[in-house]
Amino acid sequence: MTTPALNTPNAIITTAMRQSGKLSEGQLPTSEQYAMYLDDLNRMVNLWQTQGLKLWLQEDLSITPVAGKGGAGNPYIIGPGGDVNMTKPTRIQQGYYLDSTGQNRRPIYPLSWQEWMVLSTQQQIGAIAQYFVDKQQNSLNVYLWLVPDATAATGTVHFLTQQQVTNAISLTDTMNFPAEWGIALCWGLADEICTGQPQAIMDRCQTRAEHYRMLLENWDYEDAATYFQPDQRQMGNWSSFT
Repeated sequence: MTTPALNTPNAIITTAMRQSGKLSEGQLPTSEQYAMYLDDLNRMVNLWQTQGLKLWLQEDLSITPVAGKGGAGNPYIIGPGGDVNMTKPTRIQQGYYLDSTGQNRRPIYPLSWQEWMVLSTQQQIGAIAQYFVDKQQNSLNVYLWLVPDATAATGTVHFLTQQQVTNAISLTDTMNFPAEWGIALCWGLADEICTGQPQAIMDRCQTRAEHYRMLLENWDYEDAATYFQPDQRQMGNWSSFT
């Protein structure tokens, strides 16, 4: 079976310039144009990673908790030079705790800023039940509640993270997008660089860019059914009877 053609900045920039009317058939971009539009392409995909699920960027990230670490003022730092030394993930979507046997897991639930701020016992020690993510410019600072005790520290905490798109450096790099995203990348860049062209060309680039990107955003979802369950943190009962 033939392997799908890879998306390279060279091919995407050349195609986008032709679609936007900045390049005639048979011509090639100059080195200055390649450099300029490679920057535009990277900026565009950095924005696109915030749209939709981007399933290929999801990764199960494992952290070994340390007894007594994870309360206020003592987070687990995920990012360059942190407790987990890596490129900062864009977000954490959900989490679970895996015990020391490696056989039993249970969900742990996210806390909002408001929920974290009103906790009266941010330093309470015990079994990990929830987590709070403080999003910083270069890192995700993750707090655990309850703060892990010695028993909890024998297991691992796992987070479903969304990793950042890898930016292209060379014109021959493979873009961090699946093959089916090639046409959307070409028209998206064409829309970015067509400023100053005749209105008909700008309208065409904008329409095609929006159309192809939305088709692929609608494609980028999980094949398995999604089930919703009550938030386990809400355990109270209310009644209208007096």
